[in-house]
Amino acid sequence: MSSMKSTSPRGLLPVLALGALALAGCASNAPQDTWKPAGPNAQQIHDLQWPIFLIAGVVGVIVFAVVLVIIFKFKDRGQPIPEQTHGKAWLEYIFIALPALLLAIIAVPTVSTVIALNKTDDADCFVNVTGQQWWWEYDYPVDAAGNICGFTPNNQAAPIVTSGQMVIPTDTNVIIRTTSRDVIHSFWIPKLNGKRDVVPGRVHTWRLEASRPGIFAGQCAEFCGLSHANMRMEVVALDPADFQVWLDNQLEPYARPDDDDTLAARGEQTFIQQCARCHQVDGLVDADGALVISQPEQFVYAGAAPNLTNLMTRNTFAGATWDLLTADCRERVWDPDLDPAEFGKLYLEGVSAECLNEIELKEWLRDAPAKKPMYADATQLAETDGMVRGMPYLALSEDQLNELVAYLLERK
Repeated sequence: MSSMKSTSPRGLLPVLALGALALAGCASNAPQDTWKPAGPNAQQIHDLQWPIFLIAGVVGVIVFAVVLVIIFKFKDRGQPIPEQTHGKAWLEYIFIALPALLLAIIAVPTVSTVIALNKTDDADCFVNVTGQQWWWEYDYPVDAAGNICGFTPNNQAAPIVTSGQMVIPTDTNVIIRTTSRDVIHSFWIPKLNGKRDVVPGRVHTWRLEASRPGIFAGQCAEFCGLSHANMRMEVVALDPADFQVWLDNQLEPYARPDDDDTLAARGEQTFIQQCARCHQVDGLVDADGALVISQPEQFVYAGAAPNLTNLMTRNTFAGATWDLLTADCRERVWDPDLDPAEFGKLYLEGVSAECLNEIELKEWLRDAPAKKPMYADATQLAETDGMVRGMPYLALSEDQLNELVAYLLERK
């Protein structure tokens, strides 16, 4: 009895752990909930996984029940060893046939779903997606008719390059063409579709479609280095009218700060001196009126850095790891009860001075390698010909930080 009392609490630990994990997965507003599809592709996966989980659950209950019966019925009580037999062939055949039949039944809808999810001939929009340690780049090409995603810009058409948040129109078949600049990544927006590996030197296509406006969070699903957990992404779905507004806004000509004496104007010069060698801001010119063109291939090992044009039209920065919005303002945009008709208007407002998450943005600018561990490692410079793997420490003064924040706040 004393032995039973001492061991029984330990036996409950696995059960309690499983219960805690089950409760942890029951968050009603989980941003990456695979059980709440928001588009037809994710819905197909949802419709497939429910019956499969049901079949697996029934099989699991039967197996556990049989195991428990065997454990208690045939427990060693000191009885003689039973007579040893070869077994029953007919029973073995049944145990082979039943799993084979179940797998065959499951295989038919699974294969048809996989084929349907890989369909690309009905695309309305193309977006080139490039993975890199540890962020995502989104490139919207201009088609032969001068349109982007089937929409005609009011301004001069030009490719749009952004990062962190990919904006798409609702009820539109969007084909993403994915590749990688360094290692294997995996693109995954659970509420819109399953995972797609992103492989260097190859282009993999994947289809996304959102049935309603909103922000849908995702995560790189392939271990890609020691900051893999910080490689996130978001897809923002807007009604067609709102997407047209977003598109036109992205192609607005560059506007310099109004007064050369303002904090933002000094921030423009600081940006040119400290940041423009890696980060592009379309339309930015120097004091001589010449376009400032970034050259990250000379400084960054992967050859690219996030394009910061219209940065404040996004909600996130640094690989979508941190929010540009304060907690209160972010909660308004992510409110699950928000009227879809109001979402577009709220998102298109961008990041205002009142909503700017200035603390974390300054922390990033002050010391990016400390903010995002393993993002840049100076000890590896010899292995990369002196190029950094991420944003390096720039030793900016507090005045420069204030200037840069003021300048970036106007990029919307």
